[in-house]
Amino acid sequence: MPIAPFPVAVRRALFGALALLIAFTAPARADDISATGRGVVRIVTIAVVDDEVVGFGHGSGFAITPNRIVTNAHVVDLAKRYPDNVVVGVVPSEGAKSYEGKVIAIDAARDLALIEFTGTRLPTVALYTGPVEEGALVTALGYPGNVDLATARSAVDYIHPLSPIRSEGVFSGRRTMSGVDVLLHTANIARGNSGGPLLDPCGRVIGVNSSFAKGEEGDSSFGFAIADSEVAAFLREAKQDYPAVGTPCTSILDRVKQDSEADARASAEADAAKREAAAKAAVAREQALGNARIAAERYRENIMALAAVLLVAGALAIGGGGLLEVRRKRREAIWAASAGGVLMVAAAIVFFTRPSGEVTLPPDVAPTYAPAVSSTAALGKMVCTVAPERSRVVSSSVEDLTIDWGTAGCMNGRTQYAENGSKWDRILVPTEDQTVSVLQFDPATRLYSNQRYFLTAAQMDALRKIRSQVTIKACTPDEAGRANLATQQSAIRTLLPAYPNEKIVYSCRSTG
Repeated sequence: MPIAPFPVAVRRALFGALALLIAFTAPARADDISATGRGVVRIVTIAVVDDEVVGFGHGSGFAITPNRIVTNAHVVDLAKRYPDNVVVGVVPSEGAKSYEGKVIAIDAARDLALIEFTGTRLPTVALYTGPVEEGALVTALGYPGNVDLATARSAVDYIHPLSPIRSEGVFSGRRTMSGVDVLLHTANIARGNSGGPLLDPCGRVIGVNSSFAKGEEGDSSFGFAIADSEVAAFLREAKQDYPAVGTPCTSILDRVKQDSEADARASAEADAAKREAAAKAAVAREQALGNARIAAERYRENIMALAAVLLVAGALAIGGGGLLEVRRKRREAIWAASAGGVLMVAAAIVFFTRPSGEVTLPPDVAPTYAPAVSSTAALGKMVCTVAPERSRVVSSSVEDLTIDWGTAGCMNGRTQYAENGSKWDRILVPTEDQTVSVLQFDPATRLYSNQRYFLTAAQMDALRKIRSQVTIKACTPDEAGRANLATQQSAIRTLLPAYPNEKIVYSCRSTG
């Protein structure tokens, strides 16, 4: 909920101008650090006793869930000293409002705290749990106090949503301070950065900035961040789920190029598989024709042999009848001659109706060319596994997916996809979260992909207006309706950045 008014003595000083603030939207930048910055907040603590401000502090934090913030314990120290007389404010980087929070977990030894608030949902930030090499580039995000001192005109500016300040450096190694693992780095930080994230180039948290060593007489300055392992342990002990990714950071441009090459290879492999199937079918056809010719020739020869046997038998019978006639056995002679005639006629019939020896392709033999997979055919239930060599994972889970691909682009019996050539697309624009997902399925290669764009609040508002025009709410066989969906999705695409922040490619296989 919005921060409650302070006592009369300080209300005017802190909140009098808040009603005059207009909506503020930070300029969008198409990089991972800016995307993570939308989940970074300023933490403001004010303690008031007997209508007098007795304590004021501020620091930084980041959203580990849409409504929970990780920061340093010393940033919310006033909450411990004045538990009944302090307000903990959460100031997002976008919008026009600040929100009141409460400390729900604290670990003084690790210098970490967890704050919960309500009133809006923030983009979440993932922990990177993989190795970090010394010399790797790192970025600190937060609200350094020296910048505030130089730019703030009044206390109200501390609750005015502003994008965090970034500072870049390199990772210098791991150390231990008071039994806690910390990361040493050269990104410039100051008072006010405390509780803010230290990020890898993909915008994933590798530590929580907590202190710095100021250089004197030519000494270098270093920052200290609570290591990701300590953050993870703190969250587990607080029974707080959190997004974690161990996949190394890769360039989205390199990944898109590699993915295009992989698509070309997959298409070539599919064509090669069709040609191989056609070649095998041709061989099978020739073998079937050869076997059929041999069988037909044998059958023809057997029929001709039968005709010859009948002819000889008929001739012998007629000859026997003549012999019986000479011996004056007329009755027997007639029977023998009649039988012989019948056999002769049968021989003629068998001979003239013998097979020609010509054969045709049996109906159960595969055709010369294998049929192509129909893009509108149902494929049924499939299990889809992430292809890491084709994916760029920033914050999403990489667990297997189970999908049910139905007729004419019906996913899981409820979500209609739109034709995009031989592939099927669906763009999801959520009502609250600031992430747009472009989903695609290719029935020919059985590749399923999810391209995720981490956008500003203003960008999401514009996209939601277009999404509201989508009338298809369930699967439909109506081609005109699907064509309209494709048109609306094209309008959404024009407002998306050139490249996504995250692309996850799955390879699917049937479960039957």
